[in-house]
Order: sequence, then structure tokens, then C-alpha cells
Amino acid sequence: MQKAVELAPDSWIPGGRPDPLIDRKHGLIGAQTSRVDGSLKVRGAAPFAAEFPLEGLLYAAVTFSTIAKGRITTLDTAEAEAAPGVVLVMTHRNAPRMRPMPLFLTSQKAAGGDDLPVMQDDRIHWNGQPVALVLAETQEQADHAASLVRVAYEVEPALLSFAEAKAKGTEPGIFMGPMKLEIGDPEAALAAAPHKVDTVYRTPRHSHNAIELHAATVAWQGDTLRVHDASQAVAHTAWSLAEIFGIDESNVHVTSPFVGGGFGGKSLWHHQVLAAAASKLTGRPVRIVLSREGVYRLVGGRTLTEQRLALGARDDGTLDAIIHTGTVAMTPHNAMPEPFILPTQSAYAARSIKLDVEVVKLDMLANTFMRAPGESVGTFALESAMDELAVELGMDPVELRIRNEPEKDPTSGLPFSSRHIVDAYRMGAERFGWSARSATPGMRREGEWLIGMGVATATYPYHRMPGGAARLTLTRDGRVTVEAAAHEMGMGTATAQSQITAERLGLSLDQVTVHYGDSAMPGMILAGGSQQTASIGAAVIAAQRELVAELLKLAGNDSPLAGLKPDEVGGMNGGLAKLDEPDRFESYVSILTRANSDEVSVVGNAPMPLETQHWSMHSYGAMFCEVRVNAITGEPRVSRFLGSFDCGRIINAKTAASQFRGGIIMGLGLALMEETVFDERSGRIMNPSMAEYHVPVHMDVPEIDVIWTDIADPHTPMGAHGVGEIGITGVGAAVANAVYNATGKRVRDLPITLDKLM
Repeated sequence: MQKAVELAPDSWIPGGRPDPLIDRKHGLIGAQTSRVDGSLKVRGAAPFAAEFPLEGLLYAAVTFSTIAKGRITTLDTAEAEAAPGVVLVMTHRNAPRMRPMPLFLTSQKAAGGDDLPVMQDDRIHWNGQPVALVLAETQEQADHAASLVRVAYEVEPALLSFAEAKAKGTEPGIFMGPMKLEIGDPEAALAAAPHKVDTVYRTPRHSHNAIELHAATVAWQGDTLRVHDASQAVAHTAWSLAEIFGIDESNVHVTSPFVGGGFGGKSLWHHQVLAAAASKLTGRPVRIVLSREGVYRLVGGRTLTEQRLALGARDDGTLDAIIHTGTVAMTPHNAMPEPFILPTQSAYAARSIKLDVEVVKLDMLANTFMRAPGESVGTFALESAMDELAVELGMDPVELRIRNEPEKDPTSGLPFSSRHIVDAYRMGAERFGWSARSATPGMRREGEWLIGMGVATATYPYHRMPGGAARLTLTRDGRVTVEAAAHEMGMGTATAQSQITAERLGLSLDQVTVHYGDSAMPGMILAGGSQQTASIGAAVIAAQRELVAELLKLAGNDSPLAGLKPDEVGGMNGGLAKLDEPDRFESYVSILTRANSDEVSVVGNAPMPLETQHWSMHSYGAMFCEVRVNAITGEPRVSRFLGSFDCGRIINAKTAASQFRGGIIMGLGLALMEETVFDERSGRIMNPSMAEYHVPVHMDVPEIDVIWTDIADPHTPMGAHGVGEIGITGVGAAVANAVYNATGKRVRDLPITLDKLM
């Protein structure tokens, strides 16, 4: 199948013909459009998961285990049950019988972060596992009662040390397929290369810290489970909950109209299941909001990596060998080995390549997706090594990267659908003032501060997952509603899709309304992998085709459109017109009025995303960083940052710039401060709060400049690539490379804290 798709003519593949919106240069696409839901958010009228009022609502609190592995021997809930306001204390002894969560990636709609049974027995699998859930009339009463639950354990030996686990042996990493590839003989090429770098880079664990805490408000309405969730996968969550409770998928209704940040962490974890189970026992609705510590205990984050990155180059800088291998930690009950080799698959041309991800299994909280999984930490190793090679060669780091620009995908051999990273580098270097950089480290100083510049390539693949669908409903007053089971996590989904739909149908922005975040709507579009815009866009293309066909039927023989086929007409000026003869036009209002029809509603299903197997498709960026390092204290400060992006056509210049900047800020946290401290004696996360787990604040973040090529990809909906995750990739390396340029000290172990620079 893969080979057939690769060899098929372009015209057979989705995207084989450019989207007509690509040629519309001065309309809504690319405009600086403010969020259509902005007024709701600033007025506090946007309902989040913990803000749905339900009569008889109970509040939940969780008691977490304090050992990594073993079994519960004593579970005394009497004091908690007697506490004021308590309605229920649920443990494995009285919880309803439930199936394990369907593990994400094991089925098309599976959403579970792990595949463990939820409160079904006395077994403990990680330090922080829920052992009791308290329901009370107020949150304060529930929190107090949860502290009164007394638990004793029989502790069993747990494997918690990364080094110890490695010594016992690793196993191949599997992430949507094997993560091992070898082209040529890279070890021999490395040994023979006149210039080489062969180094180990390490990145720590990271925890999710979305501003909105993980929450759900749930209620059983007869046999139907209603869930107001903070989710980036409503359709997947509905199906998975149905599997857990052994009911039909149609009996689970999940809504999630607004999400205060997701980044890969807001899928299905134990708290939603526990709340639904407790609601079933009491017959009352339940609200659960994890505390910040509860998020660290219950919701997975990014796992640690240990990466070997070796480069062998000729005198002209071209690469004879790239070797990117290493080991990550995960658990026996999840399916997310951090795929750090992904950026190396397509970043640079090389005559031989070796890629391999090995895993060890630890008794810890299941790790999961976190913004740009693989790329964010993989580019730290790859782009740091490229900088080290540039020093070895005495070559400008930008020139070295351009010199190794591939003509086709180095590992798959596929042609690139669109790749203009060199343009992004040229634009970025000029705007940033890269020519002023000193090639010799430590040469620029202002008082106590050493100043340096660094650069790195950013890359993230274009995705479009199967199952995209959308409903278009056109009413007699010429307004259209779009419905899709998609998500708004702060990136401006409704705004971008309103722009796209209005432009596609020839309407004004205020004539389009987008509804989303509801599992009852068409499709199963996931907000992840920077693919939601393309997935909804492809579904709207399919729905528009169905809508035009229905309108042409309604128009009949008395219309100027009579006899035309759907491919011959397009939306413009509030109606349909023949593409090459725009005078043959009739408005939507006229068509529906003559047909005496109040509305037309159609559902379009996006085609399978075969384009990703026919072309190599990616977003790109050139990241430029200036740092200042205090020569006395070792304190690092990022003083300037520029991201120059090549992400196809930009849909909304305002929200895209916000996405780019947000990703860069998250990358600064990855580079300078973020680290989940894991106690290898107890398996406990030791810094489960934002007082101890540091993320960037305003004083840590300089003015961030973002620019882009805005060159459309002819093979994607709207000519666009994803922008949600590209911003974080490359940032860690750009900062580390700038630190080296400032100080001469090479930091290969994130985060770059002052103790590593003193």
C-alpha cells in the first residue's frame, strides 16, 4: 500500500490539485483577525470544564498512593466517611466494575494515557496512583476528608533507576512502527570522516502545566453519561469511556467548548473515570478538579532521554554520517517512547544514516505526549551537534546547515511537498543581525555580561489524521454554521475556521458560525500533532462539495447556474458563480428562497490522508537566539529571540504569531529551567508545584520577533502547515549554542542552569 501511494500520480492523491484558496491573496486568509470568541473569554462567559452548574453537584478529592509498587494492606476510610459533608468514599472495595482504559494509539478512538484498571484492585503501579476518591457537598470538605483516609502498603521492589534499568537491558522503541533505521555503513563513515562530533546529550522529565487544571463535570442522565471535560479529544474520550463502562458509544456525550491549554496532556486519565464511577454510585453529578500537585501525580508528561548524536563530515562540511541513537524511559502500561529521532529523519542530507530509539521500563507514572514529542528534545541533540561540527570545521553554523540541505527526504526518498527553510534562514539571519556574531566564543562583553548568539533548525511534520468530518448548514438568510468534533485550546480554532469557511463560500466573517468541542458532532478530529486546522479544512472542502451539489439541485433549470457541475462553480459574493464566467451567479438567499427551503445541511468526510505517504511534508523554522551570561554568577538570560518560519500559507497572522511565540516561550523553559525531579528511591515526583517546577515568567522572556515565508504548499488544504508545535522545536539548541558562543562552555544536559556555567 505504501509503495502504491508513493508511485501513484499526484492527481490521484489528496492535494494533487492545489486548493483554490491558495490563489486568494487579499481576502480573509492571512489576515490579522481577532478571535471571534475573544469577548467571551475577557468577559468570563466562556464555560470551562469546572464551570458547568448542575443541580445536586458533589465535589471530588483524590487520595494518592505514596509507594511506587506493591499492594494496599490497610485502607481505613471511617474517619473520612464521618467527616462533615461527605457523601461517599470510593475505593477499590466499592467502585463499580470497569474495564481498563483503551490505550492511546492501540485503536482509532482510544484515548487512555495508560491501560491499567482504574481502582479495581489493591495493586499499586506508581507513586501517586489514586487509592481513594472522596465526594462531599463542598470542595473544602472533600479535600479535608481525603486527608483523613489512612492507607498502609506491602511494598514490593520497584525498578526506578534509569541506569539500573539500562544495565538490565533495553528493548526496541515502537511509536506507530519501529524506530530503527540504517542506511549505508554510518559507523565506518564516521570513523573515516576527517571531521567528526560524537557526543551524548540528555534531557530530563517534564510535567504538563497548562493554566487550566485538569477537570471534568460529569453526570449520569438515565443510561447516558454526560461529561463536560477539559479535552483535546472529545470523540476519542466518548468512545473510550463507553468501552470502560461497557455501554454503547451513543450513550456517552462529551463536550469541551473551551480548554485552557492542552499541549498533549488533556486526553483521558484516571480522574474522569473516577468521577464517572462515583457519580454512578451516588446518582448525583460530580465535579473533579485536580490540584496542581494532583496533575503531577496523575497526568503524564515528557520522559527523560539519553541521546548519542554523531556526525561525520568532509572538509566542505557535507555529511558522510549521521548517527542518532539512544534510550528513553517509559512504563509497562503506556505506549509513548519519546521519538527523538523524528527530526533527524528529514533534516539534513547525509551519505549514511543510523537512527534507533531503545526503551527501558520503569515503575513510574505513564509518560505521554507533550508539545512536539520527539522533535523538541531531538532537535536539542541534533542542532547542538551541528553547532559543535561547525566549530570543528571553522564554518558559520548557518552556512553548514544550508550546505547540507537535502533535495529529497533523506530516509524515505519522497519528494518534499514544500520546503523553503533556506529562505527562512536568509530572512532570519538578515533581520536578526547574524553577521555581527563573533565566531570566537567569549569575545563580546558588556560589564559582567558575556553575550553570544546561537542558531538552530526547527522542524515538525505535517499531519492529517483519518476521520475528519464536518457538517455545513446554510440557512435562507445566507448564513452558514460549521460543526465538527474539534477543539479550542487557546489557538483560535473557531476564528481560523470561520475565516477559511467564509473565504471558501464567499461570505463575510460575521455570516459564519463554527461549533466544535462536542462528541455528538461529525468526525473524530484530535487537537494534537499540529493537524487540526488541516483536518477540519479537508473536511470543510468535502462538505462544500456536497453543499454545492445540493444547491445546484435546488437551483434547478431557471437559475443562471443551470447545467453546471459542482467542480465548475465556486462560492463568491454570498452565492455561487461559474468559476470562469462569474456573471453566471445566483445568491444563496435566492436559491433557497426560490426552492422554498429554510436550510440545506450536508456532512462531508475528508479523504484518507494519503498525501503524507506521497510527499515528505513538514513545517520548518530557523531559530536565532542571543543570550547574556553573568560572568560572576553564571546566570543565563535570553536577551533576544527571532523565529523565522516556513509553514506554508499562514491562515491568521495574529493567532499564528501567538502560537509561534508561545512555542518559543515553552522552548525557553525547556532550555533553561524545566525539570521534573524524580526520586529514584521512592518513585515520587519531588517538585509537584509551580513554586518548585519552574516555567518562564515575564522577566524570563525577552521580546520575541517572528516572521514567516508565507509560501503556500500546493498539496495541503489552504496551502497551510501546522504552527502549534514548530515554535518549541530547535529552541533548546539555539539557546545552548548561544551560551557556548558567549562563554565557551558547551552544555549537553538540559536544563542550562547557572551551576553548569559558573
